[in-house]
Amino acid sequence: MATREDELGTDLESDLPGRKKLLAWYRTMVTARAIDDREVKLFRQGKVFFLIAGAGHEAVQVALSDFLRPGSDWFYLYYRDRALALSLGVSPMEQLLQGMGAEADPASGGRQMPAHYGDARFNIVSASSPTGTQFLHAVGTAEAGLRATVAPELQRHVRSFAEDEIVVCTAGDGTTSEGEFWEALNSACNLKLPVLFVIEDNGYAISVPVEVQTAGGNVSRLLTGFPDLKIVECDGTDLLESHRAAREVVRWCRERRGPALLHAHTTRPYSHSGSDDESAYRSPAERAAQDRRDPIRKARRLLIDKGMATAEELDRLEADVGAAVAAASDQALEYPQPAPDTAMKWLYSETVDPTGADFDTEDRPAFRDDRPLTMVDLLNRCLREEMERDPRIVVFGQDVADASREDALQEVKGKGGVFKVTHGLQGRFGSNRVYNSPLAEANIIGRAVGMAARGLRPVVEIQFIDYIWPGFMQIRNELATMRYRSAGAWAAPVVVRVTYGGYIKGGIYHSQTGATLFTHTAGLRVVLPSSALDANGLLRTAIRCDDPVIFLEHKHLYRQVHNKGADPGPGYMIPLGKAKVVRPGRDLTVVTCGAMVKRSMDAARVAEQRHGISTEVIDLRSLSPLDMETIGDSVRRTNKVMVAHEDALSWGIGSEVAARIADELFPWLDGPVRRVAALDTWVAYSPRLEEAILPQKDDVLEGILGLAGY
Repeated sequence: MATREDELGTDLESDLPGRKKLLAWYRTMVTARAIDDREVKLFRQGKVFFLIAGAGHEAVQVALSDFLRPGSDWFYLYYRDRALALSLGVSPMEQLLQGMGAEADPASGGRQMPAHYGDARFNIVSASSPTGTQFLHAVGTAEAGLRATVAPELQRHVRSFAEDEIVVCTAGDGTTSEGEFWEALNSACNLKLPVLFVIEDNGYAISVPVEVQTAGGNVSRLLTGFPDLKIVECDGTDLLESHRAAREVVRWCRERRGPALLHAHTTRPYSHSGSDDESAYRSPAERAAQDRRDPIRKARRLLIDKGMATAEELDRLEADVGAAVAAASDQALEYPQPAPDTAMKWLYSETVDPTGADFDTEDRPAFRDDRPLTMVDLLNRCLREEMERDPRIVVFGQDVADASREDALQEVKGKGGVFKVTHGLQGRFGSNRVYNSPLAEANIIGRAVGMAARGLRPVVEIQFIDYIWPGFMQIRNELATMRYRSAGAWAAPVVVRVTYGGYIKGGIYHSQTGATLFTHTAGLRVVLPSSALDANGLLRTAIRCDDPVIFLEHKHLYRQVHNKGADPGPGYMIPLGKAKVVRPGRDLTVVTCGAMVKRSMDAARVAEQRHGISTEVIDLRSLSPLDMETIGDSVRRTNKVMVAHEDALSWGIGSEVAARIADELFPWLDGPVRRVAALDTWVAYSPRLEEAILPQKDDVLEGILGLAGY
């Protein structure tokens, strides 16, 4: 099969490309600059709403593109990559449509700012604004290819698999200060992944110069200790030097010798963005020196000096490009902006509805026997059955494997997670599908996002919600937004399993809840089962649905006797957003979840025995989506309601549920909506303090009695 190099006539040993190739590169560079200049004018006219240019980076991008294969290789671009996007196949008009926020913008349907490239045709995965998050996605995408290489059954499921594919991830020099950069290099080198990191170093991160960003002023010098990492520096404004350097690093990656880093020293002749004025922090002399290195000036001089074009020919080429970009701009301006009624489109899957009947087999379990099993047991069985059903599922995280050193498995019982939820999965499915990660939460989430882009179904574990926060950037800005920001072109169906909750004497860093930070994040499904049977059915739905799911598992409930259940079989599913009436009642309603379900049930039982108060208890099971229908049915019957939850009272689950009840059910209320929750503080270690901070059965009972008028 002809490669891109063959089609374009690239001689891998030649230092001087031919006239046709150099002119094609120059045309692309001039086109990129013309789009920048056109957007400057449109920005001043109020027709483009944000401005960020790729000027100064064009040479290394077109030189690199000569060795790349759009649609086979994979790409994570950043906002200076206009020339590279053009080289890969994104048209000028498509780029202009994004600047105008048009619905026809193929990258985001008007949802993202300009220069946030994404195009499924060419394997350009949707870019976002947070700097550095893309490094880990690139690692995950390459990792999916690696795992498909050793698992032939995966090759049918992994998107556009090729034996010699590479993943290209670009960024500016300032982004190398982010922790994700170092985490990505660590994992790429550990796994010898074919990731090409391209650092386009223009010397500034907005107004901060490189010597302030980076020790010694050169990131390449800091990376020499990474094994199997090929590092090549070049003048990124010089076409021929960039071409030689690109050839070297691409070959290294295609030969599966490990990752590579191309450190290209570029320029930034325009200010960082339309909101920045570089004259405020760069001297006239510095800016003049930069202008002398402008890659378009240098490329023009090269073509003339080598006798490949005359000044007049290049003048005509530049005029033709300018006219074509102006025409594309005029055409793009005719496209409408998205209709207001599409504002919620693509937040979740438009084709797979995890709240629907297809995911509801709760009333027809296929119990294998009546042996009661713990939540840990039934979570483990669900994972095992789903992995048998779907070869795309991979399970990883800190400590999830039985043993990373496989020779030890013959002598040890295996770890399988701190709480044993993943015990035995590595032995059954192998280390290609169940494995440990570094102790780095952003690494776990970011790699999963990149795997999901390839078509895998990662189920990852974060040991404690108290430590999830280094990964929260990846969860909120990447995982939750992928489908929405790409107008449905990309998705991230990742399940993040994480333990949470108190009542375990775990102290400040092992007993928090934090669920509302995820429910407040649009695009996430948030689930928290309170029983073993519910955990089994909800996890199965979470894995099979097409949306990212935060699956909260309460540590205190893992091995309780009261919530055990029999194995319901491999087809058992509970739809998301379906609450459960766990105790019918007539006089008032308690809406609750997690560990508070048992405490609410116990309080309701005492209230009925001592005072004859009939209390209905609803287990929410899912927080996002929230089942207001079941809550409404109950409140319309009982006319009194209380919300009991484990997290802090202020800004908690109860606040949202109470507000919705007040908005939607006020005519049926015979009293105020009450709340029972934790104190507005951290959960302390001392048993006496923990008991005072967290809501107890007696707190719920007091609330019931007060609501009932006692």
